[in-house]
Amino acid sequence: MFILTKFADLVTIEPKDFSKKSIEAIEDNINAKYSNKVIQKIGLCICLYDLLWASEGLIGHGTGMVNVNVEFRMVVFRPFKGETMLGKIRSSTPFGIHLRTEFFDDIFVPYQELPAGAEFNVGEQLWVWNLDENERLYYDNHEMVRFQVIDEEWHDQTPAGPTQAEDAAFKTPYKLKGSMAADGLGVCLWWDG
Repeated sequence: MFILTKFADLVTIEPKDFSKKSIEAIEDNINAKYSNKVIQKIGLCICLYDLLWASEGLIGHGTGMVNVNVEFRMVVFRPFKGETMLGKIRSSTPFGIHLRTEFFDDIFVPYQELPAGAEFNVGEQLWVWNLDENERLYYDNHEMVRFQVIDEEWHDQTPAGPTQAEDAAFKTPYKLKGSMAADGLGVCLWWDG
């Protein structure tokens, strides 16, 4: 679920940060720039793991800012395909179930990836798994579920150009697609109780 990824970048330290120790100023700037950001084809950056190397600082002409070349590793959220994870049901639609974790909201389980016999209850706006005539199991909102990652979607967040419509639908930069069709997946209370 979490990986260490190596980065190389140029960090700019403002004069207001000169009162800090150099390593602390560099680490603060790296965390401010990368934490809680999605890097295409890499994942969601969580936090700085360690600083591997830093050059001597060079003062920029006219700005007083110090530029430092750095190499560092970040903790990155990027689950692998086939990984089983825990999440909570955020909402349900006729197209499937939206899940979230403590820090990631863009997980979707399409209706095709629910167990056979699952149907959408329009009145209650939730999915129901019909095991037989007498037993119905509900995918209630805010329930803890176990799901398997089956795919990921990446959407580049480049700004709209002059030839593109500015009212184009917003797509999240990183989205996971999951499945709850196999045994042991679905609402945790069904299997743990």
